[in-house]
Amino acid sequence: MDALISPRRRTLLLGALGTAALAACQRPGSPAATQRLHLTGETMGSTFNVKLDPAGHPGERLQEAVRAALQSVDARMSLHRPESELNGFNRAGAGAPVPVSAELFAVLAAAQDISRWSSGAFDVTVAPAVEAWGFGVNRQRRVPAADQVALQRGKVDWRALDLDPGHRTAGKGRQGLQVDLGGIAKGYGVDAVANSLDGLGIAQYMIEVGGEVRTKGVNAAAEPWQIGIEEPDATPQRARHIVPLSGRAMATSGDYRIYFEEGGRRYSHEIDPTTAAPIAHRLCSVTVVAEDCMQADGLATALIVLGPERGFELAERSGVAAQFIERAAPGRYNDRMTSAFAALGARPAA
Repeated sequence: MDALISPRRRTLLLGALGTAALAACQRPGSPAATQRLHLTGETMGSTFNVKLDPAGHPGERLQEAVRAALQSVDARMSLHRPESELNGFNRAGAGAPVPVSAELFAVLAAAQDISRWSSGAFDVTVAPAVEAWGFGVNRQRRVPAADQVALQRGKVDWRALDLDPGHRTAGKGRQGLQVDLGGIAKGYGVDAVANSLDGLGIAQYMIEVGGEVRTKGVNAAAEPWQIGIEEPDATPQRARHIVPLSGRAMATSGDYRIYFEEGGRRYSHEIDPTTAAPIAHRLCSVTVVAEDCMQADGLATALIVLGPERGFELAERSGVAAQFIERAAPGRYNDRMTSAFAALGARPAA
């Protein structure tokens, strides 16, 4: 298994790049070893993991390419950096549109498309509700009072985020509108690394940032990259399914890594924009495979919010490759795959 997908969201994005090492990987049946570069490091609350064939490039150059791509996304889209472009937009008032970078506009536009597709189950303006429950910059996790939830719900509406592609501006149609890109920007960061490596002519890679994955080519065994989907609630972490993945991206949204418990109930960081509260159904994990990681990331977030029935029906109807894991009883789960996901050849982990 080349990587294990584990849902970790709302902590965007980066820290130090970490380490680089060359690993000699033996192809079965071949006497020649294939050198693969393995880059690892820590992010803000998460990690990244890049495996690739360096194609003659020095490890330091590839290390710098990965670092630069991720830091650029972080500088624009992190809520944890006061000086980020996103925080600058959030500080702006309603009314006058704000010019934004091409990168930020692309993510906002993709988010709006997924909001329309999911009838608002995905909504980047959910930021006030995320903060109220302590899953954003504010880490004081608690159950807010009902009137506070209602107040924050009144600030959430993806349709009040006004995008003008002609002038590349973003505006707010109501006071108090705030944007949180935690459900999509991490996938965009993976894509940014992929684009950087593509520009260097790297033909074989697996990029994983905080559980979001994109691949190209084959692994060191000359097979499609083997990506594990995590067993919910498992300690220690282990794979439940293995997905062969080449030339595509995969992302998982789950309720079992970032949560708190109060009054005998679990409250996860997956917030339903229609209620401004954590999801409250038996669906605990959704994995999506798509052409790029930004789409996989956003779609997985939308589908887990929609729940086991509405989410599955929408994914199946739309031809989305998605796998759903539902809690059946303590320690027991039911799996359900759309037709497009079943065609990928996923298998249970040994």
